[in-house]
Order: sequence, then C-alpha cells, then structure tokens
Amino acid sequence: MITEIIIAGFGGQGVLSMGKILAYSGLMEDKEVSWFPSYGPEQRGGTANVTVILSDEPISSPIVNEYDVAIILNQPSLEKFEPHVKKGGILIYDPNGIVSPPIRKDIHIYTTAAIDTATQMNNMKAFNMIVLGGLLKILPLVKLENVMKGLKKSLPERHHKLLPMNEQAILKGMEIIEEYHPA
Repeated sequence: MITEIIIAGFGGQGVLSMGKILAYSGLMEDKEVSWFPSYGPEQRGGTANVTVILSDEPISSPIVNEYDVAIILNQPSLEKFEPHVKKGGILIYDPNGIVSPPIRKDIHIYTTAAIDTATQMNNMKAFNMIVLGGLLKILPLVKLENVMKGLKKSLPERHHKLLPMNEQAILKGMEIIEEYHPA
C-alpha cells in the first residue's frame, strides 16, 4: 500500500518537522519512505510544504500531483492543494488559519483545533504534534511508539526532555479531531 501525503502551511508551524517525524516513523516500520520539502527563502512566515510518501513497495518518484492525504494549515495552502486531493482522499485542516473552509464533497474532511489546543496547553510548539495526532487517529499509518522513536531521532538530544510533552500533544490531537461536512 502507498500513501501520498502533503503537509502545507506557513514556515514556523512545524510543517517540515511533522513530515520528517512521519518519515522517520515509517522507516522504523521498515516502510519505503520519501520526504520532499519545499519552502520559500523566508521560511518562518513564508509558505512551506512537504510531500511524504509511505509505502510497502519501492517509491518510483517523490513528485506527486494528487494526494491521498492533505494536511492544510493556512488559506493559501488550502486554495493550492484542496483540488489535488484524490477523490475519496482525506483533507485535515485547522480552522484557525482558514477563512473559507474546504468545499469538496467527494473527499473526507476533518478539522483539528490544534492552535486553540496548543494555546490551552500553553505550548505553541506542540501545534504540529497535535495535528499529527489527528492524522494518526483517522489514518493509523504508523504506530505511536514509532512516532516517538522518529521524534527522538529528529530532535536534538538537548530537547529529548520534551518527548513526554510531545506524546501528550499527539494523544490530545487524537481526541480533538472531528469530521467536517461542507454545506
């Protein structure tokens, strides 16, 4: 099985990190993995996206035109990537960064109030882990234990003390994700 994912938002939201953690998690499960980042020169505050492919078979190309899953964290990304979600695919978004919500009725749409939840947790850096938790709830691509191993691998050792907080954020994300039905 192959799953092609786009994660898109503003630089500084942890878009690339979320993709890297997902990719490392896939490696921990002996999956074939592709991690293909794209960002503007301004990074923090500019747009950023990453394509992650997890597969049981060799991956022919990291370039993807249609996605099984889109995680969207701002309006420009929604406008750019909503049309590229495969029919029957999944779109996850945080309504905090979206002015005009998704409108497609041929895909499964979910909301995650990750910014509000990160604010309540008093930890905005946990935002991306909350979103990742939501994804793993509706599409358990990798096991939580491997996400934690991937997180440990991607974080510098001086930040390993933050692993329990990140695990709490992932679990919280699994609790708050909700299905959305366009009007």
